[in-house]
Amino acid sequence: MVGKTVLITGCSTGIGRLAAFTFEKQGWNVVATMRTPESETELTRLDSVVVARLDVTDPASITAAVEMAIQQFGNIDVLVNNAGRGGRALLEQTSDEKILSMFETNVFGLMRVTRAVLPYMRRQGHGSVINVTSMAGLLGLAAESNYCAAKYAAEGFTEALSWECKPLGIRVKSVAPGVYRQTAFPSNVDDEEMSQGEESLVAHAARLRAHFSAGASRQGGDTADPQEVADKIFECATTDTPLRNPVGKDARMIMGMMGGPDRQEFLDKIEPMLIPPSEGVDS
Repeated sequence: MVGKTVLITGCSTGIGRLAAFTFEKQGWNVVATMRTPESETELTRLDSVVVARLDVTDPASITAAVEMAIQQFGNIDVLVNNAGRGGRALLEQTSDEKILSMFETNVFGLMRVTRAVLPYMRRQGHGSVINVTSMAGLLGLAAESNYCAAKYAAEGFTEALSWECKPLGIRVKSVAPGVYRQTAFPSNVDDEEMSQGEESLVAHAARLRAHFSAGASRQGGDTADPQEVADKIFECATTDTPLRNPVGKDARMIMGMMGGPDRQEFLDKIEPMLIPPSEGVDS
């Protein structure tokens, strides 16, 4: 089919699902991926949308989904790495299993999918990779040390990859949402370990969490419209935006306090030290 193509991970609910509909409404071909595509009933009705199985922890499913996208549409212009998971607990409460699981999805899975798509973008000489990270990748949050560590890793990966890919005509950016409770994400956050440990430790974790949650509510997290995030993803895919793109009142406020525009100015200044003028790379 003629037209631009986007592959999006984590489309069964929330931001990924909204992004799939947003791109489709703008005339794009959409490869909407999820772990259980057999349960999808709406996206499958759209002519320009292909629903495919992709589990970011399963390399074979990644390869199959990317190959399906190429066979169906001939190219992948934009990759949106949206699949992720949350988790809350103090580090002292967090098991090795939870730490590894968090990084497996939010970091290693993101890297796997990107690595599978990059050869196609490199050969076609253009493309965009948009990684949906989090405000928690810009500011460390108490009782979310594991989640923040993974999202900081995703932000660092995004910045480094942007230098690697810019000479190839491939843009790499992050979209960092704040608190959006009008999605399925909060209900899918793993917080079972918040109750682990001695009584004083559990009370400390609960107090920290309650304080942050109340602040997020005051900043509008209870009513914030997640379509804002999908719209920002589309904007990043189609226009010239900075490397980091916070979304939501809380995330924008924090980025502003951290000197958001100044960070991009710094990156622009340091670019000549990090990458040579683009001459292309043979496939």
